[in-house]
Amino acid sequence: MARTKEFDPDAALRAALELFWRRGYEATTMADLVAHLGIGRASIYATFGNKHELYLKALDRYAASHDPRLLGELSRPGPALPAVRGVVRRFAAEAASDEKRLTGCFVTNTAAELAPHDDPAARRVEASWGHLETLLHSALVRAQAQGELPEDRDPRALARMLLVLMQGLRVVGKASGDPARVRDAAEQALTLLG
Repeated sequence: MARTKEFDPDAALRAALELFWRRGYEATTMADLVAHLGIGRASIYATFGNKHELYLKALDRYAASHDPRLLGELSRPGPALPAVRGVVRRFAAEAASDEKRLTGCFVTNTAAELAPHDDPAARRVEASWGHLETLLHSALVRAQAQGELPEDRDPRALARMLLVLMQGLRVVGKASGDPARVRDAAEQALTLLG
């Protein structure tokens, strides 16, 4: 007779995500995961695979929980440019907050730590960034069609600039003790929208 799992895999994945997010991939050992998740090593392997597979599942969970919020913010009916500005300002505020400074963004952390040498992680980072760029581009195209964004602006180039800015805000916010640095950069970039 097969044994039933004596733990909630969803709760264990959330706990793994929290630990990886706080400590990073390399600094998190299997012993750390066993202690933090409160389940045995064999159960972790049987349910999630090795540490790398567990990390990728945690990254997928993170993306799935954060992408719908952005979609909702950037696709609301009505004026689009205030929504774009609001998202950029939210990213800046989060990057400057004491709480987020400690953890940063899990996708951005993965980009810095793993993406240069880990193809599965790099593909997930690129997918997340591609999704954000597409959402920004769609909102900026809508803003231009509604007369909010000047005709001489390139929505694709602006979306890419905002993507790079927003990821940079997260990196600088995590490493810097000066919240004005990220807020000022965001506000300056927003002047390019007209």
